[in-house]
Amino acid sequence: MTATVEVPAQVHDAIVAHARFCYPEEACGLVAGPSSAELRIAFCLTNRDRSSYRFTVDPDEHYRAIKQAERQGWDVVGVFHSHPYSEALPSVLDIAGALDPEWVYLIVSLAPDVLPNLRAFEVRDGDTVERPIERTS
Repeated sequence: MTATVEVPAQVHDAIVAHARFCYPEEACGLVAGPSSAELRIAFCLTNRDRSSYRFTVDPDEHYRAIKQAERQGWDVVGVFHSHPYSEALPSVLDIAGALDPEWVYLIVSLAPDVLPNLRAFEVRDGDTVERPIERTS
């Protein structure tokens, strides 16, 4: 059974707000917590690609996020990004770039006529499995 991902409301809201701020480009960032099933913070980072269909997390910001998470006693346990114009489903590029099978991969859709939709996935050897999200307070 696939583990539910606990996403506190403030983490969810930060991811959606960052996606809206970066629109029409993809937003990206990292998430940290005690495990990939318990998120505690979202690090809203720079998309070095400045693209509406792909992202690369700024490496200096990535390093700083790791250090900040460690100071809290957490690990970076996943990555998030937005799809400005399409569903919150992993693209071929997203799957190819998913290098850590232990991470959670979060995607928020800002597709027109749809409320922002955050979904979570695990990616192992090119296969994706959706993980349920429980929004906590």
